[in-house]
Amino acid sequence: MGTVTVRTNFARSRNLRNGRAVLLLSCLLAFLVLRAEATTKKPPPQPVNINTATADELQQVPGIGPVTAEKIIHMRRAYGRFKRVDDLLSIKGIGRKRLEKMRKYLAVSGPPSAPASAPADKSTPSNEEKAPPAPPSYL
Repeated sequence: MGTVTVRTNFARSRNLRNGRAVLLLSCLLAFLVLRAEATTKKPPPQPVNINTATADELQQVPGIGPVTAEKIIHMRRAYGRFKRVDDLLSIKGIGRKRLEKMRKYLAVSGPPSAPASAPADKSTPSNEEKAPPAPPSYL
């Protein structure tokens, strides 16, 4: 009878280990799926201006999280406006490969203030139409 008890206990032990392994793998798979969904961002509809964007606006760009957004804002405050999107390469953590993935969502200037199709206001003359100022009179 001792042999049967050992085999039964071994079988129970093996089933318990298999159950734990299945549970562990299920949890791992669920974690990976949820993480993949959380890291997938919907890109912004228009490029984000890196010279005026807030941290929340910068985080809309795939590849930019809270830490990188703060680094971009810190650099902008410390050194002034970015002249090119490539200026982001000077930020630690942004390399060429990462920048190329983000490039289509970034800009250094915003959209024009007036639509291109809007007619120009003719009530005020342009710089070309203005007469040059009269020289100062010293008499």
